[in-house]
Amino acid sequence: MDQKENVPPAWHGAKMDFKDAMNYGDYLALDQILSAQHPRSPNHNEMLFIVQHQTSELWMKLMLHELHAVRAQLHNGDLPPAFKMLARVARIMDQLVHAWDVLATMTPPEYSAIRPYLGNSSGFQSYQYREVEFILGNKNAALLQMHAAAPESFAKLDAALRAPSIYDEAILLMTRAGFVIDAARTAADWTQPTTSNESVKQAWLTVYREPSKYWALYELAEKLVDLETAFRFWRFRHVTTVERIIGFKMGTGGTAGVSYLRKMLDVVLFPELFALRTAL
Repeated sequence: MDQKENVPPAWHGAKMDFKDAMNYGDYLALDQILSAQHPRSPNHNEMLFIVQHQTSELWMKLMLHELHAVRAQLHNGDLPPAFKMLARVARIMDQLVHAWDVLATMTPPEYSAIRPYLGNSSGFQSYQYREVEFILGNKNAALLQMHAAAPESFAKLDAALRAPSIYDEAILLMTRAGFVIDAARTAADWTQPTTSNESVKQAWLTVYREPSKYWALYELAEKLVDLETAFRFWRFRHVTTVERIIGFKMGTGGTAGVSYLRKMLDVVLFPELFALRTAL
């Protein structure tokens, strides 16, 4: 037999032997990731429910990676890298919006078949989502209690609760740039949710009335508006998908379900950036 017949065919120069080298699956730890789905019901559709939420958590992990870096860049006054990261976070939220399109293919009977197997587990308990809200300024110390049984998660959330939000850092940056902001706002209790402040609104109005003079802050403001707009779409798509699948049933985690989610649609993260539009 010709020895050449024992040689694996070349495939456009691709490496074929990985006995002693790292491959794609090794780098991405695919064995661990792809074996992390453990349906509890006999229903075919539970795999969709699990993968949907696991991938959302992965996107949120990346989102937090970017948001922590944004906050650091704003603190240091280095805006161009922050702009890039904020744009990326908004696109991550776009991905999360479209992910609901896939879950929406689950019908009410299909969800009803797996719901008894979920117990009290609920997306409301996602500590990563809670940290996203905290770093964006929607803080609620009472929700820490839910994570008391997980010390590492609790510590991360407690730190996020006590640290300035991204918007807080943006306002502190404006103060350093010479804008007059109320001392009560710049020395606020960071554990409290963001509230509207007239001096902040006036400062942003100055920026928007002379964008060429304050271009970096103007661009920052618009990146924040893009981010909040994407976040609103994400929330809206969540509530409409939940209503489509379970109607107005109580959520598995004990919340009022759709009624609770609709209230969250009214939360404004960066209030002055939206209020100033009317004043321009």
